[in-house]
Amino acid sequence: MTITPDTLTLLGAGYTARALARRLRETDWRINGSVREKRKAEMIVANGIAPFVWNNDFIKPEHLGETTAILVSTPPADAGCPALNALRHAIITEKAPQPSDIRWLGYLSSNGVYGDHNGAWVHEKSAMLATSERSKRRIKAERLWRDFADEHELPLTIYRLPGIYGPGRSAIDTVRSGNAKRIYKPGQVFNRMHVDDIARVLATSLHELITPELVNLSDDEPSPPQDVIEYACSLLGVEPPPLVPIEQAQLSPMAASFYTDNKRISNALMKKTFGLDLEYPSYREGLRAIYEDE
Repeated sequence: MTITPDTLTLLGAGYTARALARRLRETDWRINGSVREKRKAEMIVANGIAPFVWNNDFIKPEHLGETTAILVSTPPADAGCPALNALRHAIITEKAPQPSDIRWLGYLSSNGVYGDHNGAWVHEKSAMLATSERSKRRIKAERLWRDFADEHELPLTIYRLPGIYGPGRSAIDTVRSGNAKRIYKPGQVFNRMHVDDIARVLATSLHELITPELVNLSDDEPSPPQDVIEYACSLLGVEPPPLVPIEQAQLSPMAASFYTDNKRISNALMKKTFGLDLEYPSYREGLRAIYEDE
């Protein structure tokens, strides 16, 4: 089954949402996207997105009235998910859109909800062992979205994303900035995915109306972070920074928190469901493409 291109609304027009918009630019989709400030509107217009200002309050009916597909990429807050509150108000109070009008609803969550699995492989039915407050907020937001979707019979898919990289936001940029570190923690790996591969999955889901309730997104190769920095240095022809044991790294509390979770995200369901081969199956293909396209 395919969906006739109509109107896609992006609640949050950030890095990943803009990549999806660029992929849809040559199609018949009309795309609206929220920004917090008018000065940011020009940036998303360049990606084929009609901007509207939304500051986590209610959304005016004219920005949602013709919507048939919605992608939510804004993070949850302590008190809940602002995007969910806004959509609930639109559907229940403003009657625009009608639940029956929404044929696709995607929520971008995080694989941080799984917490630490001691480097083991993790799939969609694995336990959620998150200990950080930001990941606990994600778990709560997922539950609220699922309850809302079930109540209104909305075709919700929760996409649990890994670390996202791509042009302008990769280890190559980190090395060039002079801020790269090669931090070593035995057995530690991180999961990541090129933003264009994420956009391909989302576009396929949208076009073909493939809407599993939950799917993990990741590339094929969870990898030690120091290896990624070393490869970026090799592309740039510079010496990699010294390897520093994590105990000596003097990380900020936020940076250190990422090293408390260690897991390998399985993308088996993603590949089976959407029938896609990744363009960038590991950081090596992704970083090389970024470097060669500059």
